[in-house]
Amino acid sequence: MCTRRTGRLAWAALPLAMMLGSVAGAPETKVNFTLDRGLEGPAAPFLLPLEKGWYKAEGLNVSVEPATGLIEPIARVASGVFEMGFADINELIKYRDANPKAPVRAVFIVYNRPAYAVIGRKSRGIAVPKDLEGKKLGAPVEDGAFAQWPIFVKATGIDGSKVTIENVGFAVREPMLAAGQVDAITGLSYSFYINLKDKGVPIDDVVVMQMADYGVDLYGKAIIVNTKFAAEHPEIVRGFLRAFLGALKLTIKAPVNAVDVVLKRDDTIKKELEIERLKMVIRDNIVTPEVKAQGLGGVDAARFAHAIDQIALTYKFKNEKPTPDAIFDASYLPPDEMRKLR
Repeated sequence: MCTRRTGRLAWAALPLAMMLGSVAGAPETKVNFTLDRGLEGPAAPFLLPLEKGWYKAEGLNVSVEPATGLIEPIARVASGVFEMGFADINELIKYRDANPKAPVRAVFIVYNRPAYAVIGRKSRGIAVPKDLEGKKLGAPVEDGAFAQWPIFVKATGIDGSKVTIENVGFAVREPMLAAGQVDAITGLSYSFYINLKDKGVPIDDVVVMQMADYGVDLYGKAIIVNTKFAAEHPEIVRGFLRAFLGALKLTIKAPVNAVDVVLKRDDTIKKELEIERLKMVIRDNIVTPEVKAQGLGGVDAARFAHAIDQIALTYKFKNEKPTPDAIFDASYLPPDEMRKLR
């Protein structure tokens, strides 16, 4: 039985269509949605509308599928097999440069700050970026966080030539750090901090250097859409974002409860770890000062332009450097008032 407080909380997060009522008997539009990785706590706001019936209330029949790798969700949406998805916007920028005709754009920023991080251990002499000089950094060459290493080096003023980069496999970087075979690794903060803790590494020995705290001014992950589908079904895209926005707000306010929808899909995951992972993402990547001031989902044009300039430090554009509006389409966003945090 839900409490009065819980009832108010759920009502405050309801998408507009749920408040007004859906059209009885209206046909539902199929939307295949791809995540960017497996089922973890941060997937909760994409799954909540399925649990609450909010996608259905918007006239949508949504399926949410996991993925692996940075490029897979972008390629899926570009192909049209998936109409919408969740992906790193910085990888989207590079993908569109390599594939100029790819019909895919971002329509809602979920992670206002990226989760790229350098994770080290105090016992290995790592506390601040300068400490990486003379140390060994384990990083897969294709790692999304490592792709930002030149930006991090320039922003922090460390001498990158004094850091030994060891190309390691994705699966072994955590064990290598835990075993002391490397002094630090690159990765996603919410992934490796939690995973190292789960492996028994003393948490007070783990140092997480969020790249966004050291001058890496990029945006993070975003909802992307196949532009051909969006042009043909603009109200479907808007309806999806309304349902998601309601779920995102509810997740921010009640992350412990939100994680339950992930557990229902995969009962092998550890609830307490996923609650901590989700709380970390909300704190570090979603609810930022910019979001508190401007609301969820949008971009600041000047900051985004600067972010694209930073990407040019690590990536050689084959075509003309894109403008923010070539990557992000704000026309599908819910109204400003609806996107404000309450």
